[in-house]
Amino acid sequence: MNRQPPHAVPEKEVTAAMRQAWRLAAAGQHAQAVAWMGRAARMASGDRAVRFAQAAVLLGAGQAMQAAQGIEQLMVGQEFRAGLKLLVLALCGAGAWSRAAAALERFFTRYGFDPDLCRAATLVCQRTGQTGWCAPDPDGVLHWGGLPVPARPEILLDGQPCPVQPGSGLRLPPHWRHGGEIVVRHAGAVLLGGRPDRAALCATLGAMWPDDHGLAGWAFMPARPDHCPVLHLIDARGRRPLTLTRGKVGRQDSAAGPGLPVWTFHVPWQAMATGGSVRVVRPDGRDLSGSPLPIGLPAAWPVFPAMRGRGVAPVRVPPCATQCRIVIPVYADRAGTLACIDSVLASLAASAQATTEIMVVDDATPDPDLARALDALAWQGRIVLRRHAHNRGYPAAVCTALADAQGRDVVLLNSDTLVAPGWLEEMRHVAYARADTGTVSPLSNDATILTWPAPARPAPLTGGLAAVRRLMDAARRANGGQDVEIPTAHGFCMFIRHDCLRQTGGFRPELFGRGYGEENDFCMRARLGGWRHRAAVGAFVGHVGGVSFASARADLLRRNIWILNRLFPGYDALVAAHIAADPLRVARHRLSVLVWCRGMVEAGLAGAVLLVSHGEGGGVARVVRARARHALAAGRLPVVLDPTPEGFVLRDGRPDAHWPDLNFAWPAQETALVTLLRALGVRQVEIHHQLGHDGRARALCRVLALPYEYYVHDYAGLCPRVTLVGPAGRYCGEPDAAGCAACVSVLGSVVGERDVARLRRDTARDLAGARRVIVPSAEVALRLGRYFPHVTPHVHALEDDGPALSLPQFAARDATPAATGLPPRNKRCRVVIVGGIGLEKGHAIVLAAAMDARARDLPLEFVVVGHTADDAALQETGRVFVTGHYDEADGLALVRGCAGDVGFLPALWPETWCFTLTLLWRAGLGAVAFDIGTIAQRIRATGRGTCVPLGLPVHQLNTFLLSYARIGHDVARPACS
Repeated sequence: MNRQPPHAVPEKEVTAAMRQAWRLAAAGQHAQAVAWMGRAARMASGDRAVRFAQAAVLLGAGQAMQAAQGIEQLMVGQEFRAGLKLLVLALCGAGAWSRAAAALERFFTRYGFDPDLCRAATLVCQRTGQTGWCAPDPDGVLHWGGLPVPARPEILLDGQPCPVQPGSGLRLPPHWRHGGEIVVRHAGAVLLGGRPDRAALCATLGAMWPDDHGLAGWAFMPARPDHCPVLHLIDARGRRPLTLTRGKVGRQDSAAGPGLPVWTFHVPWQAMATGGSVRVVRPDGRDLSGSPLPIGLPAAWPVFPAMRGRGVAPVRVPPCATQCRIVIPVYADRAGTLACIDSVLASLAASAQATTEIMVVDDATPDPDLARALDALAWQGRIVLRRHAHNRGYPAAVCTALADAQGRDVVLLNSDTLVAPGWLEEMRHVAYARADTGTVSPLSNDATILTWPAPARPAPLTGGLAAVRRLMDAARRANGGQDVEIPTAHGFCMFIRHDCLRQTGGFRPELFGRGYGEENDFCMRARLGGWRHRAAVGAFVGHVGGVSFASARADLLRRNIWILNRLFPGYDALVAAHIAADPLRVARHRLSVLVWCRGMVEAGLAGAVLLVSHGEGGGVARVVRARARHALAAGRLPVVLDPTPEGFVLRDGRPDAHWPDLNFAWPAQETALVTLLRALGVRQVEIHHQLGHDGRARALCRVLALPYEYYVHDYAGLCPRVTLVGPAGRYCGEPDAAGCAACVSVLGSVVGERDVARLRRDTARDLAGARRVIVPSAEVALRLGRYFPHVTPHVHALEDDGPALSLPQFAARDATPAATGLPPRNKRCRVVIVGGIGLEKGHAIVLAAAMDARARDLPLEFVVVGHTADDAALQETGRVFVTGHYDEADGLALVRGCAGDVGFLPALWPETWCFTLTLLWRAGLGAVAFDIGTIAQRIRATGRGTCVPLGLPVHQLNTFLLSYARIGHDVARPACS
């Protein structure tokens, strides 16, 4: 089996597929457009702009329900005007009238009138029994439909009828933007869309931030996306209008929707005053997010690589503060906020309750239920509540709580966190363990440099409070009482010692606005004062992460990081140096190891199996997953050992794996790794591949001194090129040692070892020491025996070929339906090729066949279900469509969806198995392959295809494919012409 590297698709290929889809849609070739947009979606599965475009193309092709499902999934958590409009049309097209009515209600209420939805709205009213519909536009003109002629709707403002001016149209009262509730009804019944949200209809969204050249930003009116917003810049030079242009903001989703434009502006620094602050305001005078921006910043104090301090921290540890205040600023997310407060209340030991105050700062929550719940907690004496009259942002909320905190330790805690018993005690212990500790933060699942298990990969909080309690207990057991110096605390959970707070001062909302970076500013000022910041690695606090500012997060971060680096030159470099050194690595590792050990006990597994692999996916990974399932069924933990540049990474091999990866350097951490494997009860080793291990896996097996089984998946043990493909780009014929050496001198070695004789000697030792050598076919056993005659391999097929079954019988065992969205059939014979088609897999053969089919105008085309070494070259022939990378679970449906006439396996090397051959058979396709390797052996054994000579000229190959497809044609498919 050849190795398939992780699949990465250049952006230009995704863009090209989308453009082709739009061209086809414009030409009325909707089925082809769906196929090309499906290709783009498979190549960029996480791209929201591609998914939105795919929904639009599906609707254009008449696949309304699929379009509706796609757009609904896309808008989970982030609804946008264009998406909601598309959803309305899709639901109407699908005849889902009740759901269409609900979507229309949201659209008319929040975004107002759109002429494209008039007919849809009237149909919805007719099908759902609604009286009629109405929608205002942002100018206050009311549009309606569905009412009997000449009936007109009635408008009520705050329950009072509004006078209607004579004429054909209706207008909302002049003061409607500033009034109360608007209701539009007819004959006593409220119309669809009859309770417009005036705030949403009149909203202007936007943000501003500084860059090296000036002030940048964007704005957008959701109800009028094509109208340029009116903005004014205000600084010491006065007030003046801004010029905006239509465009996109970087690569992030815009407020208009994924991939959709907004209105942008940029003002150079020389066009603004040099001091004071600059504001960008809406017509009603309200600031955009990020405004005002201070221009005249305080004097800069470098913090890295050299720092000139301006204060001295204590030299002796002070007495602990007698009081501690836990500060929780809140705004929304009622359930999450109350869960946070409940977890804090439940976490406090009895001895700490009298000396610990929980202060909640309500930053003008718009949720009346949350406000009432906070009032109830305050009335019960469980919290101290302070409330802002209007929303002022996180830094201001913290300042409200710090105003009378003199002499107290303070803990700042986000309202989207969960804590467990022991968290506060651990942080307090670290805070008072050294004289110069100013702040302390715990580990978390999502806290930048404090993230466990991997700072670069923050994870969602799963398992709720129970998981947080388990991890807190494990962190305390693994790292209790220990700390690690960090460059800055993290504001999600930040213990500030009372004397550091007194010396450093509070937060600075005048600089950091609504939030992000304010705690880093505090920490840099404290650092300049001689204080240090530490991580309490024996504490763990769960964090939902990123909830506070939602879509504005990126813009606020950009603004405030710019300010931080100008106040404290070297701040970014300071954090980068910490990340590079990673002093928290050891503590994270200890916690991860304990999670494994405790999890092993909780899972009730009787030992473990070590599966040595190369970590590169492909067929090897598929077999490793199957062996992992086999081990788990036997009550043993599958532990996968993959290589890293420094040593190994251990992975939880269970299908629902949730234990963290464990990295071990070799040989530096040999003892720790061996101790863990023995503690897990590893009694058996399976060596599936040693690529990337550079002899380390062999050394580990010697130290473990355990019996092992050796699985042969390719020829990496005898060929430095792995696949027996030589400089000619096809099967080399297995020359003598001199021929192999010449090949390696030209092509290099994939396995690392260039000396063929040494490679084979090492392999011989590995095979001789194995309890069993397992190969997937007799053909592999025969070839292996030529090089290692002392070995008696055990043949174990990787799949059940069911040789007694005919092709239709074999395919009938699986009822998976065919996927839609593949290119429609035409009069050409269709050849289906499956997998990742690189050099050894026959990319050059496929390209030559496609070019020959075009040159001779043969009724022949190819569909590659997967990806290739060069998709563009194949598709430029006009005879090949490439679906793009697919998930294993989708493979059969996609192959069946191709409605092909014959399968083709163009591999040029003696493959040791080939899962894609089985996939073709499961889809009901006979297979044509070159007469080499296990593929040929399997085809001959089952009769489900035929083999052709390797090296067959391409024009003869195409002629054969046409003939074979016509002879073995399934009458259920369109006939080849």
